[in-house]
Amino acid sequence: MRFQSATITVMVQQRIKLYQGSVNDCSYLDNRQAINIYADPHHPQPRAVYNQLIKRGFRRSGEYVYRPGCNDCNACVPVRILTQSFAPRRTDKRNLKANIDLSVDYAPARFNDEYFDLYKRYLDARHPGGGMDKPEPEDFERFLLNPWGETLFVEVRDNKKLVGVAVTDATTDGLSAVYTFFDPDYNDRGLGKFCILKQIELCTVMTLPYLYLGYWVDGCQKMQYKTDFQPQEHFNGQTWVNQQADEQSSKGSNPTNQATTTSTTKTTANQR
Repeated sequence: MRFQSATITVMVQQRIKLYQGSVNDCSYLDNRQAINIYADPHHPQPRAVYNQLIKRGFRRSGEYVYRPGCNDCNACVPVRILTQSFAPRRTDKRNLKANIDLSVDYAPARFNDEYFDLYKRYLDARHPGGGMDKPEPEDFERFLLNPWGETLFVEVRDNKKLVGVAVTDATTDGLSAVYTFFDPDYNDRGLGKFCILKQIELCTVMTLPYLYLGYWVDGCQKMQYKTDFQPQEHFNGQTWVNQQADEQSSKGSNPTNQATTTSTTKTTANQR
């Protein structure tokens, strides 16, 4: 990574250096290149930094906190669900009913053979030849765990058999859905959606207002499911905007009405 000449002010006027990663092929859109911007990994208070930057569209991968920083593209849009007013659709209720025989429990994030075996089976089935298949134990730890965060594994079991794990971070104002992996033999059970619904449920129990879903990518079919969970807000680089209000505004509705559903978040970073 090389130094990016930008800073962001958080928490009692602390300033955090941002670093620009190398250029890579985009994982979501064809014929595009992608660049990530990383928060200083050597900051003495990484958890506090994460709690602030997630409100500004950043995300975690392993111990790194990042956001997309592409020069000519802003297709990656940070999304968070308003959990306290979430209303499950009929399809959500059907999913919960279909999986009522499964048990859900919560455990501190860690490596063990049971988790890794399921993770490996999932990647080998879902991403054959894509670079993520055939993982080693250190790949699991480097991607899903971190030494400073508060991360939970949402365990889904069929009797005692582990069939799914949702990796979720606890932050000051919500949970952040990092990754989900599940048994390929249970592909028809909709465990990805089920895990999101269970994380929303956990937010409700803990009175946390948001479930952060990472990035919705316009034009990427595999990311379209993220807009199914309503109501939700999208971060536009300066503020969190209610998605439905934003759509109405684009169709010519009164901008005054939209302003009442916008959560302000100030930043001094060069954000898209």
